[in-house]
Amino acid sequence: MDMRKLEKEIFRRCNELLSLQKPDGTWRFCFENSLITDAYMLILLRNIEYRNEKLIKQITNRILSQQSEDGLWRTYPDEEPVNLSATIQAYTALLYSQHFKSNDDKLQSAKKFILQNGGLKEADLLTKVFLAMNGLYEWPDVPIDPAILFSLPMTAPINQYDISSYARAHFAPVLLMADEKKKLTSKYTPDLSCLYIGENAGSHLEEWVNLFSLLNIRDSYIHLKKENLLSYIQNHIEPDGTLLSYSMTTIFMIYGLLTSGYERDSTVIQNALSGLMKMFCEADGTLHLQNSPSTTWDTSLVLYTLLEAGVPIHNPSILKGAQFLLTQQHTKYGDWSVHNLNAVPGGWGFSIGNTIHPDIDDTQAALRTIAHFCQTNTVYQTSYDRGLNWLLSMQNDDGGWAAFEKNTNRYLIGNLPVKHAKDALIDPSTPDLTGRTLEFLGKFHGLKHNHSSVKKAVNWLWENQEHDGSWYGRWGVCYLYGTWAAITGLIACGVSPQNKRIQMAKQWLLSIQNADGGWGESCESDMKRRFVGLKESNPSQTAWALNALTVISNQPAIEVERAAEWLMNHKKTDYPTGAGLPGAFYIRYHSYEFIWPLLGLVNYYKKFVG
Repeated sequence: MDMRKLEKEIFRRCNELLSLQKPDGTWRFCFENSLITDAYMLILLRNIEYRNEKLIKQITNRILSQQSEDGLWRTYPDEEPVNLSATIQAYTALLYSQHFKSNDDKLQSAKKFILQNGGLKEADLLTKVFLAMNGLYEWPDVPIDPAILFSLPMTAPINQYDISSYARAHFAPVLLMADEKKKLTSKYTPDLSCLYIGENAGSHLEEWVNLFSLLNIRDSYIHLKKENLLSYIQNHIEPDGTLLSYSMTTIFMIYGLLTSGYERDSTVIQNALSGLMKMFCEADGTLHLQNSPSTTWDTSLVLYTLLEAGVPIHNPSILKGAQFLLTQQHTKYGDWSVHNLNAVPGGWGFSIGNTIHPDIDDTQAALRTIAHFCQTNTVYQTSYDRGLNWLLSMQNDDGGWAAFEKNTNRYLIGNLPVKHAKDALIDPSTPDLTGRTLEFLGKFHGLKHNHSSVKKAVNWLWENQEHDGSWYGRWGVCYLYGTWAAITGLIACGVSPQNKRIQMAKQWLLSIQNADGGWGESCESDMKRRFVGLKESNPSQTAWALNALTVISNQPAIEVERAAEWLMNHKKTDYPTGAGLPGAFYIRYHSYEFIWPLLGLVNYYKKFVG
């Protein structure tokens, strides 16, 4: 490795990142997710007869840009078999656009594929529910009204706070429609009857029935259901008009409210539409609707990386970014407080408009920057103390950390006969979040494995290590992400790099290194729950592996040097390395190609050169 060349490259990348800062102190990169948000947005705009054909055409072009050469749609480039639900979403949206008809050449492969694979009834639950909301699929006959879930007291065998916060936010608007089987249609609604195969489509929402048929409901709660659903929605609308800062939940909210008597011109609907419009970003020459813009997350990570690279804390860009982070710290109580009664607000959320839905990962990321200013500024010290106390208070009883809430890991719900119940319906501890939190606590706050919280978390990570030495990452792809987070967290808290389990993880990383010196992992790992490699390396995953090996190693072994060389010469990929829901939602963070490779090279330089 030419160390002078490495120094120049680190300097260049730092300056590149600094040049991308916005006047308000933020870094704003596109959070590019699966096409579901674009498809559902287009359908919504047509149903409310939104008069902006230019926007409709732009979204149409975005959906077309995601079509594979075989005429179908995937949630990640190498997905096989092709994603039926994504293809149904795209096909339906393009019909709504009225730029295409079902017999157009562009749609023939999709139509044929849908029919060959069972038709609409074989789509995933979220797709079938949205089709039902649009009158394109039959609502199921459920033994009880599932909306009653939002009326049950905390003493009931199950209540709304036993499911994950993100599931609640999706369920609430849908449940406003489900009991009375409401639908939102328009002159743009297409005829999809040709995609029904066999028996009545309404008998194929078994997952919906399974989810709620286990409840033992008393009739006295029935009259409360609609009022409680509306109350939940109203109490979770952010100042920007969105429902919990997600575009998907906001689209669902508009459907639920419009079919419950709200007028299109009402303030709540107009504010929601305004919030959605602000979520569009430019992605490779197309207009894309982000599910949750990543401004706070990206800004935290960029600031942390620049500071690690040696940019002084008094640099004007660093100061401006840190000031922005202060404004984003939460002061309101959110749903997280239901299972964490004695904690005071102090976390950070993912998006700039997020004020009541903080999460563990954003909080530890923001605190890494705030920590640098504590000794010289009491405002930052107060912010740091509040954030740290909130973070520690959110540790689950099992020792790990989850994403949004504490102890939301009910065995009953996680094992319901609903596809991906453990990923969508509950919010359990995960190796990636636990590892990242540990690394912050060890590196920035000096907590080691003799501290009670750290000891519990370390034990949890050991208990959840895979047999091959890796760890599964829930919010990134996937085993590389989890293994990097676990290794760096454990070592930061005092676990010896020579620990046999750390060495086993090291050997696993070395065993999957690509011939070019980098690493690549397919999103297929997320579906199969085992590592599936990509022959093509990518920057983020290579940086994670390099960072993990760097903290383990005393000397720069040839494998580590080859990884650093690879990062020096490769800067971009369009492959998604963020995960949301297995087989349905993956993310290409446009910031990651700037952040993680730079951080990997910086840590390599500091360990072996600086």
